[in-house]
Amino acid sequence: MFLERRHLQSLQAIQEAGNLARAAERLHITQSALSHQIKTLEHYFDVPLFLRHTKPIRLSPAGLKLVQLAGQVLPRMAGVEDELSRMASGEIGRLYIAIECHACFDWLMPVLERFKADWPAVEIDIRLGLSFDSMTALRAGELDLVISSDPFEASDLQFRPLFDYEGRLVMAKDHPLAERDFVDPEDLREELLITYPVSRDRLDVFKHFLTPAGVEPRAIRQSELTAVILLLVASGRGLSALPDWVLRYSQQPTSLTSRPLGENGMKGTLYAAIRSVDEASPYLNEFVALAGEFGPGGGEGAPGSNVGLRPSG
Repeated sequence: MFLERRHLQSLQAIQEAGNLARAAERLHITQSALSHQIKTLEHYFDVPLFLRHTKPIRLSPAGLKLVQLAGQVLPRMAGVEDELSRMASGEIGRLYIAIECHACFDWLMPVLERFKADWPAVEIDIRLGLSFDSMTALRAGELDLVISSDPFEASDLQFRPLFDYEGRLVMAKDHPLAERDFVDPEDLREELLITYPVSRDRLDVFKHFLTPAGVEPRAIRQSELTAVILLLVASGRGLSALPDWVLRYSQQPTSLTSRPLGENGMKGTLYAAIRSVDEASPYLNEFVALAGEFGPGGGEGAPGSNVGLRPSG
């Protein structure tokens, strides 16, 4: 493409200044350099850009068309350059998040509220990363951060720990297992287990507790909402395995209690996965810091109590 930004700036300056001398001064070039630039344009397009022998200089129809283009293009280019500069400084950007955790929304909402207040120019989008390969999407640039409890070694990704958690079996206080200090996999063989509607390989209770022991619950019921799961458990409709931080963040009936899964408990860590090339991003680092701060026991948005739940032994 022959037409360049400087050509549009020159034509715009000539129209505004009314003569070549003042336009050249405004552009910080010599008058002869400006005149040569205009002649080169006219030669290339084979059309005059100015009406000769007029004072002040008047544009030809072709020149007016290019100045009209300059009025449209130059402000947009300047705006994009400003945005790129602000992106480079970390002032603005994009934060597309996928959550590999069906229960994370209750915890994430206050994090996002605080983050948005601090970084209003950062565009935010959230996707549930249980229905697609979120790590592939992160690597492809379709996402910027993934909340996951399953880190792995990768030179192009970083898994930053947010907080530790414990999987707990939640039940009504009058359930027989409430008399136990902890539950074994066999204790769930005759129970109805209420889970989120995701595959078993995404549920810690199966992946780390039941499947290794070769135990299958009597039945499984699914619900998308944590509040509904807790109400079903409180009404004696079944049991559910949930992270302790989910219980802290959820509004729940006081008739619930919980027990460790196994004598040593089923422990895990929640991570924020980002691309290694983005490790210096100010707003990504701020989000990760806030996410950890709002985890169990920390942050002004963290819940204050664990109503109706028995602490881990």
